[in-house]
Amino acid sequence: MPSQPLRVAVVCSSNQNRSMEAHNILSKRGFDVRSFGTGSHVKLPGPSPDKPNVYDFKTTYEQMYNDLVRKDKELYTQNGILHMLDRNKRIKAKPERFQLCKDKFDLVITCEERVYDQVLEDLNSREQETLQPVHVINVDIQDNHEEATLGAFLICELCQCVSQNFLST
Repeated sequence: MPSQPLRVAVVCSSNQNRSMEAHNILSKRGFDVRSFGTGSHVKLPGPSPDKPNVYDFKTTYEQMYNDLVRKDKELYTQNGILHMLDRNKRIKAKPERFQLCKDKFDLVITCEERVYDQVLEDLNSREQETLQPVHVINVDIQDNHEEATLGAFLICELCQCVSQNFLST
């Protein structure tokens, strides 16, 4: 029987919406979870689809929140971005890139196929140290608030099933 609980990573593109909603739900259910993005930058919706707000992964959720309040508090309140950032900053300080994390996970769940491909590419490029298997599963989730919430509950259900089997081996 494993001596530690299932270690889970949830990954989307910017570590803002889908991965953070799942991180929130999983941590409340007692899972050992971390969340990440795979993009080169963090992108949040802007005043129009062709003008996103782009941040470096080193930018804290608090800094993003304050920047968007300064730019257009009404717009970013109405579209839910400020609410999302408020949730995020209660979970952790800033977004993280999966490619920069060398921690070991038992299960990596991605939120879209492109992210799944990027995670596999990164894992395959790493030098093997432990020969410990990692399961990578993609759950396609549209990048909007409603789908992120539904997807987070599906991911939680999946983790509960995997965890039961993991702990019984």
